[in-house]
Amino acid sequence: MLGDIVEQACKDTGVTTHRGGIYIAIDGPQFSTLAESNLYRAWGCDVIGMTNMPEAKLAREAELPYATVAMVTDYDCWHEEHGVVDVATILKILHDNAAAAKAIVRQLAQRFPAFHPACPIGSDRALDNAIITPEKERDPALLKKLDAITKRVFAAS
Repeated sequence: MLGDIVEQACKDTGVTTHRGGIYIAIDGPQFSTLAESNLYRAWGCDVIGMTNMPEAKLAREAELPYATVAMVTDYDCWHEEHGVVDVATILKILHDNAAAAKAIVRQLAQRFPAFHPACPIGSDRALDNAIITPEKERDPALLKKLDAITKRVFAAS
């Protein structure tokens, strides 16, 4: 559901969209070497990035719907037709991508439903078996801080 909404928002803002793919998170900032790029491609990765983690895992732990809009800045060093990656070109593309991202977020804000069906893979119930601290050992002050995330689980305790 979220993926459908995001995909439509991208299309409505004129952003070229490719649904699906495998993202690999690497340490950065850096440019990959040719050997690293070829290795990631051999593993079946579609996008090499430095900014998509740990957000995806944190969103899952908070039972929040999450989708990535990976906005490409360059083809790394493996795509000979696109030439050498240089900072000036990447900065221009980053600026253009930022404008596109703002337009996508505006579309999403208008489209995102207040209520949505249960997640088909259970992300909206990720905390059901994740909290292992016994109830008597839970810090009330910490629970209050986490209330926005954990209210559903602790309400049943």
